Amino acid sequence: MTLIRSTVAAVACVLAFGATADAKPACVRAGGEATMVTADLAKFMANAALENSIKAKGLKASGPVKITCKAPAPLTYCLAERRACK
Repeated sequence: MTLIRSTVAAVACVLAFGATADAKPACVRAGGEATMVTADLAKFMANAALENSIKAKGLKASGPVKITCKAPAPLTYCLAERRACK
């Protein structure tokens, strides 16, 4: 039983870009999640979902990856988050 969902966990209005040349790049908190049988596999798949969501939006990853996991029996759920900028 495998469930992989990849989402960008930011509100759409955060992606609004200013028209000025010196505007700072817009950044979002991107996320990827996975529910798997083992913790190692859940972490791996959540990280893969995170990277896919960043690439799908045409963003560049910035900063460290934060992974949090919960283990309700018998599966493990993990969420990987990372800052991503245009």
